[in-house]
Amino acid sequence: MTDQHGELDAALERVIDAARAHLAAVRAAQGRIDDDNVWQAYVALNNASFAYDEQLLDAFGEVTPWDVESIDPDEADERFGGEGVEATDPHPRVISVRQRRDYRVPSVAALLRVAEAARREGTPEEDEPAPVEGVGEAVLELLQSGDGSLSALDVPELEPLDGVVMVSEVGTPVDLESFDDDDPVGPFQPAADDRLVGRLDEHPFLELDSEHDHDHAH
Repeated sequence: MTDQHGELDAALERVIDAARAHLAAVRAAQGRIDDDNVWQAYVALNNASFAYDEQLLDAFGEVTPWDVESIDPDEADERFGGEGVEATDPHPRVISVRQRRDYRVPSVAALLRVAEAARREGTPEEDEPAPVEGVGEAVLELLQSGDGSLSALDVPELEPLDGVVMVSEVGTPVDLESFDDDDPVGPFQPAADDRLVGRLDEHPFLELDSEHDHDHAH
């Protein structure tokens, strides 16, 4: 039984070491999605937990709260295409899509009314919604009360003008915390190493196959 105790202790230490390694990988990734090191550390922690659970069951008929299944390390490598993929993958890891759409306001009063109606709809019945003050606030209210995309502005009270969409390959994702809330340029300013892939010009009320519809590729 002494050897069994020693094996359990060793298995538990492997779980603790794997948990620490996983935490270190998560911290180093800083929120990056599909980080290879995080995934590998996750697999190691998963398998160490599974092994400890199995040994505890064999020794004492007890189980841990961890409901895990063993992961084949080879299959885990295939999850990211094997080692060295990050260094040889020619495709960028971050893509930036910048969009601008301008609108004409035929009637300011009509736009304010529809924005106030949207605000009233999203305000609890026992509260009195604050009035919408100005065109800009009206547009923000429509975006917030909708799905946050420009489709929320497809209302008769706004007449769409030209727009543009620009797709760029960028080195790092935008860090919104580094820009003031009233900074109109910073979040949209391309960095020196950004590479513009293409630009799509949007013209309202024109057929898609119109000769006036431009698609600039770079």
